Amino acid sequence: MSHLKIAKDTERQGAVGNGRQAIVMGGSIAGLLAARVLTDHFDQVTIVERDRFPEKPEPRQGVPQSHQLHVLLTQGQRILEQLFPGLTDELADNGAESVDWTADYQWLFLGGWGPKFPSGIITRTCTRNLIEALIRQRLATYNSIKFLEAGTVTGLLTNKGNTAVTGVRVRESNGTEVELPAQFVVDASGRYSKTPQWLQGLGYEAPQETMVNSFLGYASRWYQSLSGEPLDYKVLYLMPKAPNKPRGGVIYRVEGDRWIVTLAGVGRDYPPTDEAGFLEFAHTLQSPEVYEAIKDAQPISPIYGYRRTENRLLHYERLSRFPENYVVVGDAACAFNPVYGQGMTVAALGALTLDQCLKQHFQGGSNQELTGLGRHFQKQLAKVNTVPWLMATSDDFRWSTTEGSKPSPITRLLHWYLDQVMLVAGESTEVYKVLIEVIHFLKPPTAFLQPSILAQVLGQVMNRHNNADVAPKSFRTS
Repeated sequence: MSHLKIAKDTERQGAVGNGRQAIVMGGSIAGLLAARVLTDHFDQVTIVERDRFPEKPEPRQGVPQSHQLHVLLTQGQRILEQLFPGLTDELADNGAESVDWTADYQWLFLGGWGPKFPSGIITRTCTRNLIEALIRQRLATYNSIKFLEAGTVTGLLTNKGNTAVTGVRVRESNGTEVELPAQFVVDASGRYSKTPQWLQGLGYEAPQETMVNSFLGYASRWYQSLSGEPLDYKVLYLMPKAPNKPRGGVIYRVEGDRWIVTLAGVGRDYPPTDEAGFLEFAHTLQSPEVYEAIKDAQPISPIYGYRRTENRLLHYERLSRFPENYVVVGDAACAFNPVYGQGMTVAALGALTLDQCLKQHFQGGSNQELTGLGRHFQKQLAKVNTVPWLMATSDDFRWSTTEGSKPSPITRLLHWYLDQVMLVAGESTEVYKVLIEVIHFLKPPTAFLQPSILAQVLGQVMNRHNNADVAPKSFRTS
């Protein structure tokens, strides 16, 4: 890391001389980003992580999906660059590929193969392990941040009436239990968060939970190079298509001139994790690209399976009572089906939301207490999660095997309209670009209702109605 980047980080820390202590439970993306914004409002921030962090960018036990493909969407990369200036260049220095998400991305979806053209929607494709490692390196330069590794939070400390959190109880690696006092505590412990149980133990209600599970599973393998002809893409996605094509596949280039190949199946049609089964599953996909790329390739890893893909939303914003000095972020509050690649970007949006709530709360310096901040933040975070939740669950609702809350008539109407948008996007660069912008959180889904897109969709529907006997266009395979 350059001295200039370290200096920039150092200048940003320690801006608040108030003696306040904050604790973040969990050292993954959501926790690291929460810790970063807390440095602007607290003198000391301690990240408690049950793992020991690896010295290099590599998978760790506490992140069971760290061997899998992760996508940093464009909006997420922009936020990381805002929080850590120069991080995008560091990704490039570490071999992360630059990908234009229309020119370098080959996507077989409902409208056929997406058109390829330069759009300027560009990110760096890399592993989650590299992103986490670079963020940790940056945070390690902050005098106000302390990492407590191999520490398990076993409970919350509270005041006499249990109305406010005053710290956490931690079991260290040697079995010793210690109490860490703090004025503010963030739960970023992920899908296995204990907050619902802790709230009940303190006399609060547990949050209501909404679950949507399409029973999607996937398996990934890493390759140093792929077989066949040179590829004219850096990312390829064969999208499962409801109701009767539950299998899909992804080829994704990452740092080190490596490729991650992921096979996915919906409705418990899980891809195998043995050599022959993995290859045979690839052979059954609706287009041969993935199979041709890996049939004679030399893998550099085992095949890693993952099936914890349910969408899980905990409604902390609905609680009538919530302890002061405490918030829940990331997957601990709202976890998405990972196949849609929203997790890291939504975590970044959540960190910005926490920063905004803290700035508003301390505005003018008249309110140095944190009364009401937790409940306000959870309501704001719920708003941030609304769009990605609808995007993920509405797609999962397309499958008859999906369990959980049922789609509303409005959701079914949205399904129909989005299908029409995707059919048009196969032929229209304008519509396809907007589709990519919505996926990357650069535009809201209401962008699909802008007059030019609405006119193309309605024109297509009318044309199809007038030519009902004409067979639909078949998918191209090249």
